[in-house]
Amino acid sequence: MKNHIFKFVLLISISLVLGFCSKFIGLNNHQALAVAIFSVSILGTLFFWDFRLSFAFLGTSVLLITRTIDLENVVKFSSLEIILFLVGMMVLIGLLKEAGLFAWLVSLILRIPNLTAKKFLIAISVISALLACAVDEVTSIVFMVAAILEICDYFEVDPVPFIIGSVFATNIGSSGTVLGNPIGILIATKAGLSFEDFIAKAFPLMLVCLLVLIFILSIWYRKTLRQFDEKIKELGANEMLVRLISVPPEKQLKICLGIFGLTLFFISMHHRLELFFDLETNTILLIAPLISAGLVMIWKWKKARDYIEKDVEWWTLLFFLLLFAQAGTLKYTGATEVLARRIVNVTSNNPHLLTTAILWLSTVGSSVLDNVVLVAAFIPIVQGFQSLNVNLRPLWWALLFGGCFGGNITLVGSTANIVALGILEKERNIRMTFFRWFWIGLTVGLVTTAIVWIALLTLPMYH
Repeated sequence: MKNHIFKFVLLISISLVLGFCSKFIGLNNHQALAVAIFSVSILGTLFFWDFRLSFAFLGTSVLLITRTIDLENVVKFSSLEIILFLVGMMVLIGLLKEAGLFAWLVSLILRIPNLTAKKFLIAISVISALLACAVDEVTSIVFMVAAILEICDYFEVDPVPFIIGSVFATNIGSSGTVLGNPIGILIATKAGLSFEDFIAKAFPLMLVCLLVLIFILSIWYRKTLRQFDEKIKELGANEMLVRLISVPPEKQLKICLGIFGLTLFFISMHHRLELFFDLETNTILLIAPLISAGLVMIWKWKKARDYIEKDVEWWTLLFFLLLFAQAGTLKYTGATEVLARRIVNVTSNNPHLLTTAILWLSTVGSSVLDNVVLVAAFIPIVQGFQSLNVNLRPLWWALLFGGCFGGNITLVGSTANIVALGILEKERNIRMTFFRWFWIGLTVGLVTTAIVWIALLTLPMYH
């Protein structure tokens, strides 16, 4: 109880100090209040994770009562189109889970001839990254952890190194497309980036970082890999593969794959289709999952309510909606333009220094704070640079990679981390220590971010 009181007092104190200090950098009363309220929501998420939606409700109400923002602009800045996109994708993922796609996919790919520990490490890393690209990081990691635990139980080896590796690959993979992480679709819509832009620019860099990750893991956990190889020789792999969950590609699964594949096709071609039909940017991108979800609920009409009530994470989506509105308030009041001008002055309007600052600040920030919260805070600041004639392209990519890669540094840096460690503790009663994760996480986070940093500063494709 005392700990909660201390954190609450600290939360209010920091927010008040930030609001008060904002006055000294040229913010007016409404701008300072917007900064203070947004700080309360962010720090409330950090200190009181279970109450984050309460902070979002209360903070948005205060902004409305004080006329810092009006109802019309709350709706405008709440990014309802992104929320609807995520609802549609969650319905589709619920259908795929019900059809057994993920268990079938994992069991199919893991039937590797002449299995070795290194092959297994490469397989789970690649599968984790590609699954995160296609669906989302949380869904991907739930199924990967289940498969890893089963295999490691059979061979009686420590599952922790492989689960850590899978989580790292998931976070890295989530940067490859707009689908892998909510921050992908958030940045895509705010920056006007298409699915093709992600495939051409984010996906190749993600693959490079994935290869580097596998190399680091194979060296860091070489002792565990040797023990795994000894167990494979001792027990053999065939029986283990038979014990894996096997889901045959039956008719229903084929239909589900067809629906999902068609959705991915329209998402991947959205830019071309929008140009052809003269539609507003990202219209096809945002409605494709909604159309597919609507057809699914007609097809599975008896389970339609379950898809909406059980598979859609309303708690999280409501939090995102109100957080986006609060971030928009910073832009509405003009606070972000003042902050952007200050940052430009500090960096002497040097584009390389600006890119460096955004990349490393987002990397460090997302290591201790949920990356969606962090990116929501950064987006209006990046948009504020536009009025100062700054090229925003490298800044958007820096924000994407920093938000995704920084999550690997600490236990709480990403939702995938928390979910994976929660399953590990519940199923195997294994509690991860901070430093067991931190040293390998810091190494992977710094090395992969450094690769991105070099690419963003030197390759013309990101400018």
